[in-house]
Amino acid sequence: MSTTTPRFGALAGITSAAVAIGVAEAMAVLTGPRSAPLVAVGGVVVDTVPEPLKQFAIDVFGTYDKIALLIGTAVLLAAIAALLGVLSVRRLAVGLTGVAAFGALGVAAALTRAGADAGDALPSLVGAGFGALVLWAFIAGPLELDPWPWSPPSGHLPSTTPGGPGGASRTPPGEPSAGAAPAPLERTDPESRRRFLTGAGVLLGTAAVAGFGGRWLAGRRGVSAAREAVVLPAPASPAPAVPAGADLSLPQLAPYVSSNFGFYRIDSALVVPQVDPESWQLRIHGRVRNPITLSFADLLARPMVERYVTLACVSNEVGGELIGNARWLGVPIRDLLDEVEPEEGADQVVGRSVDGWTCGTPTAALRDGRDALLAVGMNGEPLPVEHGFPVRMVVPGLYGYVSACKWVTELELTSFTDFDAYWVPRGWSPQGPIKTQSRIDTPRPRNRLTAGPVMVAGVAWAQHRGIRRVEVRVDDGPWQEAELAPTVSVDTWVQWSWRWEATPGTHRLQVRATDATGETQTDRRQDVVPDGATGWHTIRVTVR
Repeated sequence: MSTTTPRFGALAGITSAAVAIGVAEAMAVLTGPRSAPLVAVGGVVVDTVPEPLKQFAIDVFGTYDKIALLIGTAVLLAAIAALLGVLSVRRLAVGLTGVAAFGALGVAAALTRAGADAGDALPSLVGAGFGALVLWAFIAGPLELDPWPWSPPSGHLPSTTPGGPGGASRTPPGEPSAGAAPAPLERTDPESRRRFLTGAGVLLGTAAVAGFGGRWLAGRRGVSAAREAVVLPAPASPAPAVPAGADLSLPQLAPYVSSNFGFYRIDSALVVPQVDPESWQLRIHGRVRNPITLSFADLLARPMVERYVTLACVSNEVGGELIGNARWLGVPIRDLLDEVEPEEGADQVVGRSVDGWTCGTPTAALRDGRDALLAVGMNGEPLPVEHGFPVRMVVPGLYGYVSACKWVTELELTSFTDFDAYWVPRGWSPQGPIKTQSRIDTPRPRNRLTAGPVMVAGVAWAQHRGIRRVEVRVDDGPWQEAELAPTVSVDTWVQWSWRWEATPGTHRLQVRATDATGETQTDRRQDVVPDGATGWHTIRVTVR
């Protein structure tokens, strides 16, 4: 049994885990960020966690759900490491076995990731080795705590009074009385405690530098420089000009064109894939007569189309913000499919990302004349890395989970009866046409309103159908038609506004939209699963 106390054992366990993770992150600079154990294990969690829990994370954390998962995983690891450290005080083999088990878990997770090779096991293996070495050093090695060096003379009877006979102290200054049990920390040698704590501090600091530095270097080794070197060709078919008045420019109202930085991001990638455009290839294969493989240069050499298209996530709640509008540049997917000549019955195109994620898009939707693109540009610049650089899919009128494959490397023609894409076995509908929706952006419940004219405004969308009418009502009163701003096409959202003569009190505002087919959005509340939320966006405001 070690002379290290349990509380110091817990610190030893946490330090060994930090060193293991830090070393693994540094190793991942060589093998790729997806091989780091936290990321690899987190990826397995993302792929296997029950769908209600995953949706809960999106609802609570929104676009920060991945950061929350990594932080939560690190906190859980620290708690388990502390427990292993405590158990190691009594039996070091228990702690070392736990470290080995975590290393094996990291190896298994890394090797199951799409595109993994044997090298992806190195970060977990090397990290676990260093973690085990640190744990041994604290529990049974050079950093182990020494017992208290002083003990009373043989046969001495402990005094029950502070000073003994005559009140004179029999203990050296600074040492505990022979008759009093030493405090918990005083059962160990002060010098060894200093050595232990100094060692823990140095190792924790080094682990932090290695971990964060490794993550930073992995990013620096990414494709930012390659992206900056890309020169996008001029579109053969430019996007229509945004009409005057399409953007009402009201406070709190989402702009008509979303910035690249502000555009929502929802995907299953814990670390952004770094795809070199020089080595990128796209295979179009499966049930086709003429399979082809394209390089990035091949794609850029084709006639480009530029269009404004609004994309929406199926996880967007009523009134949510997982939606954005951008100007995309790319090659029409319809032209590529015409070249490969899909076989009869190939009613699904499976887009496959470099990280193995898949989406299944109806073949008919890619060939019916809508501007479905293999996009290389976003708002006049190469795709941001986090939005799919070098190439992604953009399909108007379909939720992203069935159409918006980022970092795409394959298009496989198959059928819905033969293959279920990533989200389908998790309870989502195989096909996801976007539902007509509307949202109130201003005012918001926290705003301080005064009686009199109040501008109520928001956005509405029904991509590839368009919006015919938006209506607002107050306190279950009659519906009032809002004014629609002009828009580029039926494939984008539209801003709307309505002037309300507000009266003092608490009021309920509701909005609904009618699409160009004449269908008005339902008031029936439905969760986002399995094919998108429904209901009227409703807010309560107080007017003074």
